[in-house]
Amino acid sequence: MSTMKIATVGVHVLDTHVIGIESIPDGSDGQLVETIRFSPAGTAGGTAIVLSRLGAEVLSFGAVGTDPIATSLLAMLEAEGVATAGLVRKAEHQTSASVIPVRPNGDRPAWHCIGANGAFTPEDLPLTALDGITHLHLGGPEFLGGPAAGELLAHARSIGATTSVDVLAPGDPDLLAWIQDAFPHTDYLLPNDEQVLGFTGAASLEEGARALVALGVGCVAVTQGAEGALVVTADETIEVPAYPVDVVDTTGCGDAFSAGFLRGLSLGRSPREAAQLGCATAAQVAQGLGTDHGSYDLASVDEFLASS
Repeated sequence: MSTMKIATVGVHVLDTHVIGIESIPDGSDGQLVETIRFSPAGTAGGTAIVLSRLGAEVLSFGAVGTDPIATSLLAMLEAEGVATAGLVRKAEHQTSASVIPVRPNGDRPAWHCIGANGAFTPEDLPLTALDGITHLHLGGPEFLGGPAAGELLAHARSIGATTSVDVLAPGDPDLLAWIQDAFPHTDYLLPNDEQVLGFTGAASLEEGARALVALGVGCVAVTQGAEGALVVTADETIEVPAYPVDVVDTTGCGDAFSAGFLRGLSLGRSPREAAQLGCATAAQVAQGLGTDHGSYDLASVDEFLASS
């Protein structure tokens, strides 16, 4: 099997999912809910655990606090086989966390604390720590800014690594201007449909993705929820449908797609086949709570693909 040693750099979050919330109780009233569950998440952290399940060797880099949230998050990442030595501790910041109340209809508003993710700087990542990687995935270039993110990605390419980028924040033209210096050093950009349309103001998803390719990105692989994924390069456009499953919670599905897509490419699969693996991996995560739902591996996701 193709060896994949990937550095997942950037946003690491501990999610708290609360299932069965219909409304916030009045005053100081309480309400019983079905489930409260923790899971590791983030555009780097969530992608890291799914990549590990799919057989990649994963090294995480980013920042966490010195609080109990960090203790839990690090333990959960390590239990999934992710190497966490590259996560620096910032005593003056709390670990990033989200509380995600899931309504009976599946809507999932969120409360989020940026925490230590906002304090992560290029100085926190010694470039020698990346020696030997085959891939670098940057989750959250907006926290570094385009020039610094571009330097990191350019270094990864200089040592022979493939680069990919996912953005956490909602898409708008100002954010695009802030991060676009990183794009000429990005082999794969992995946004969602709302980000692409928000960045570009394009009339269609394909048009928006092409505008991002024109800014220097090698390939844009866009997730579109229940519509699946759209993969756009300078030469082709590929549409891949989502796989029908009983959806419980879509938290982390974008990160799961990223992991499956990148893992597929690392195995020598075509962009279409890689996107299919991404959508099939997202389908595993959607059937339960949190990015770490399920007990799949590459073989079982491929079986799911073959039977779909």
